[in-house]
Amino acid sequence: EALPVLEAELALSRRYWSHDEECILIAQTNVSICLGSLGRDDEALVLKRAIYARRVATLGISHEDTIRSGINISASLLALPRWDETRSLVLDTLLPAARRSLGPD
Repeated sequence: EALPVLEAELALSRRYWSHDEECILIAQTNVSICLGSLGRDDEALVLKRAIYARRVATLGISHEDTIRSGINISASLLALPRWDETRSLVLDTLLPAARRSLGPD
Protein backbone atom coordinates (compact mmCIF):
# COMPACT_ATOMS: atom_id res chain seq x y z
CA GLU A 1 0.00 0.00 0.00
CA ALA A 2 1.31 3.40 -1.00
CA LEU A 3 -0.20 5.48 1.80
CA PRO A 4 2.35 4.59 4.53
CA VAL A 5 5.19 5.33 2.10
CA LEU A 6 3.71 8.70 1.15
CA GLU A 7 3.07 9.57 4.80
CA ALA A 8 6.70 8.70 5.58
CA GLU A 9 7.83 10.92 2.72
CA LEU A 10 5.73 13.76 4.14
CA ALA A 11 7.19 13.25 7.62
CA LEU A 12 10.73 13.29 6.21
CA SER A 13 9.98 16.41 4.19
CA ARG A 14 8.71 18.17 7.29
CA ARG A 15 11.72 17.07 9.31
CA TYR A 16 14.59 17.63 6.88
CA TRP A 17 13.19 20.19 4.45
CA SER A 18 10.98 22.26 6.73
CA HIS A 19 12.31 25.38 5.02
CA ASP A 20 11.08 24.14 1.61
CA GLU A 21 7.35 24.73 1.70
CA GLU A 22 6.86 23.62 -1.91
CA CYS A 23 8.41 20.23 -1.10
CA ILE A 24 6.02 19.82 1.82
CA LEU A 25 2.99 20.90 -0.22
CA ILE A 26 3.85 18.41 -2.95
CA ALA A 27 4.21 15.61 -0.38
CA GLN A 28 0.86 16.61 1.17
CA THR A 29 -0.75 16.60 -2.27
CA ASN A 30 0.54 13.08 -2.88
CA VAL A 31 -0.94 11.90 0.43
CA SER A 32 -4.29 13.58 -0.33
CA ILE A 33 -4.52 11.98 -3.77
CA CYS A 34 -3.74 8.58 -2.29
CA LEU A 35 -6.40 9.05 0.39
CA GLY A 36 -8.91 9.84 -2.33
CA SER A 37 -7.97 6.78 -4.33
CA LEU A 38 -8.56 4.70 -1.20
CA GLY A 39 -12.06 6.14 -0.86
CA ARG A 40 -11.11 8.25 2.14
CA ASP A 41 -12.53 11.34 0.47
CA ASP A 42 -13.39 13.26 3.65
CA GLU A 43 -9.79 13.03 4.86
CA ALA A 44 -8.48 13.89 1.41
CA LEU A 45 -10.74 16.94 1.26
CA VAL A 46 -9.48 18.30 4.59
CA LEU A 47 -5.88 18.01 3.45
CA LYS A 48 -6.60 19.44 -0.01
CA ARG A 49 -8.32 22.47 1.54
CA ALA A 50 -5.30 23.10 3.75
CA ILE A 51 -2.98 22.87 0.73
CA TYR A 52 -5.20 25.25 -1.25
CA ALA A 53 -5.32 27.77 1.61
CA ARG A 54 -1.54 27.71 1.91
CA ARG A 55 -1.10 28.21 -1.83
CA VAL A 56 -3.56 31.13 -1.83
CA ALA A 57 -1.62 32.71 1.04
CA THR A 58 1.80 32.25 -0.55
CA LEU A 59 1.18 32.36 -4.31
CA GLY A 60 -2.14 34.16 -4.71
CA ILE A 61 -5.45 32.92 -6.01
CA SER A 62 -4.56 33.21 -9.70
CA HIS A 63 -1.32 31.23 -9.65
CA GLU A 64 -1.37 28.01 -11.69
CA ASP A 65 -0.39 25.86 -8.70
CA THR A 66 -3.18 27.39 -6.63
CA ILE A 67 -5.69 26.69 -9.39
CA ARG A 68 -4.47 23.08 -9.63
CA SER A 69 -4.94 22.72 -5.87
CA GLY A 70 -8.47 24.03 -6.25
CA ILE A 71 -9.15 21.48 -8.99
CA ASN A 72 -7.97 18.77 -6.57
CA ILE A 73 -10.57 20.00 -4.08
CA SER A 74 -13.27 19.84 -6.74
CA ALA A 75 -12.34 16.21 -7.48
CA SER A 76 -12.86 15.31 -3.81
CA LEU A 77 -16.13 17.23 -3.68
CA LEU A 78 -17.38 15.35 -6.72
CA ALA A 79 -16.46 12.03 -5.12
CA LEU A 80 -18.47 12.82 -1.98
CA PRO A 81 -20.80 13.95 -4.03
CA ARG A 82 -21.23 17.60 -3.11
CA TRP A 83 -22.42 19.03 -6.41
CA ASP A 84 -23.44 22.52 -5.29
CA GLU A 85 -20.18 23.14 -3.49
CA THR A 86 -18.22 21.83 -6.49
CA ARG A 87 -20.13 24.04 -8.89
CA SER A 88 -19.62 27.11 -6.73
CA LEU A 89 -15.90 26.48 -6.32
CA VAL A 90 -15.33 25.94 -10.02
CA LEU A 91 -17.58 28.66 -11.43
CA ASP A 92 -17.14 31.35 -8.79
CA THR A 93 -13.50 30.87 -7.79
CA LEU A 94 -11.39 28.68 -10.05
CA LEU A 95 -12.68 29.69 -13.47
CA PRO A 96 -12.33 33.45 -12.86
CA ALA A 97 -8.84 32.93 -11.42
CA ALA A 98 -7.83 30.80 -14.41
CA ARG A 99 -9.14 33.41 -16.82
CA ARG A 100 -7.16 36.13 -15.06
CA SER A 101 -3.90 34.25 -15.12
CA LEU A 102 -4.18 32.04 -18.20
CA GLY A 103 -6.47 34.05 -20.45
CA PRO A 104 -10.00 33.39 -21.69
CA ASP A 105 -9.08 30.40 -23.87
